[in-house]
Amino acid sequence: MKVLAAALTLILSLSLAEGVMVCYYGSWAVYRQGDGKFDVEDIDPGICTHIVFGFAGLGTDNKIKVLDPWNELCDNYGKCAFDRFTALKHKNTNLQALLAVGGWNEGSQKYSQMAADATKRQTFITSTVEMLKEHNFDGLDLDWEYPTQRGGAPEDKVNFVTLMQELKVALHAEGLLLTVAVSAGKETFEAAYDIPAIAQEVDLINLMSYDLHGAWEDYTHHQSGLYMYPEDTGDNIYLNQDYAVNAWINGGMPSTKIALGVPLYGRCWSLDNEAEHGYYAPASQPGPSGPFTNSPGFMGYNEICDNIQTDGWTVEVAIGANEPHAYHMPTSRIWCSYDDAASVAIKAAYAKEKNLAGMMVWSIETDDFKGKCHSREFHLIKTMVEAFSGSEITPPPTDPTTTPDPNATTLSPHTTPNTPPPDGVCQAPGINPDPNNCHHYWLCSQNASGGYDATEEPCAPNTLFNTMNYICDWDYVVCAIDGACPNDCP
Repeated sequence: MKVLAAALTLILSLSLAEGVMVCYYGSWAVYRQGDGKFDVEDIDPGICTHIVFGFAGLGTDNKIKVLDPWNELCDNYGKCAFDRFTALKHKNTNLQALLAVGGWNEGSQKYSQMAADATKRQTFITSTVEMLKEHNFDGLDLDWEYPTQRGGAPEDKVNFVTLMQELKVALHAEGLLLTVAVSAGKETFEAAYDIPAIAQEVDLINLMSYDLHGAWEDYTHHQSGLYMYPEDTGDNIYLNQDYAVNAWINGGMPSTKIALGVPLYGRCWSLDNEAEHGYYAPASQPGPSGPFTNSPGFMGYNEICDNIQTDGWTVEVAIGANEPHAYHMPTSRIWCSYDDAASVAIKAAYAKEKNLAGMMVWSIETDDFKGKCHSREFHLIKTMVEAFSGSEITPPPTDPTTTPDPNATTLSPHTTPNTPPPDGVCQAPGINPDPNNCHHYWLCSQNASGGYDATEEPCAPNTLFNTMNYICDWDYVVCAIDGACPNDCP
């Protein structure tokens, strides 16, 4: 046990020497079209210290659950994304590959029920360790959004710590890391987390210091402002990264265990009046969808920067802010708050000054990963790494030997047969929408008899299946898409 603990300390210290760069990967990006499609091999393994696969879920049997078996597993002629993801470590010997469980679409209630029962917790933990080891992951990122919230119970605050304690023991016994994605919203983190107790259990927290504002509000604002905007009043004075960082540190989390989250996307509105286009401008509707992400009120940085270059969007940085916003008049009246290279560099310098562990991004597939807007690919991530470390990006270390590693994970060759024809609810392998019901979707996998096996997957409360983006999304977002969910939208 002492040897494994020392190994984990070494792993983290190697990363902390120049700062961690935690890169989440939203695996559903593989279903996007055109230049937005992003698969495992599109990840640059040399620019991140930790890559996190999003997401696994929690099954009704309290075991960790693969959410898209056809994409993520090799079984039933699947695409082996888990194994391909962890195999990226062969290209960077210092890279750590983690599996995230949870996420917004998973909801909170089932995690609350699992954490409240010792037997259910053990079932979850045992199955998690087995899955991590089977696919050569280096640890777990727990992304329960959020204890005590969204159908959770007041007891979650205590039960979350108990779950963390038991996870830490089980994971560290196998030399695996435990990281946690946590809220930056004052109302949420004060209710959800016993910070000093969590600090004793985690190797790192990923502070989700974004989505602080968005189209669920009827006015414009920046979703990830570093500091309070001068005109903020009421609870809005707490909705900034600096407040969240200080609150977590003052609450008992060591600064060196905090990775500061930066969004590689923007939150967008449709302005009510084109003459008002600053902060707090009236905006009662989400902005239109981007061509790749297909989610109203949301655009990837790759979509925003392309619009700025090709469609003449106006870019401004408000007085008293560090981050840009962009708008386009008069046809679309779209207004997006986002981060660019200048603002992420400022945030990285801030993180360095605060002695934080480093940076985190959600998510790697919406950076300018093709280098269409800049002279290099993944410009925002690379800018953060350089600003935090004080040195330019260099190629990752490689294994100098040519002798095959007997412990290395290799993918077993398998033959993908012809895709079976549509059969009932299954039109193709993988995720399939239900054209008559957006409250669920179907997971379809090929079977040995040449047909499909289908599993029904419900969407969490207040979400509907986004048939353009192949995820469960906010109901108001899905219903803003023309023709989406005619039976489930008003």
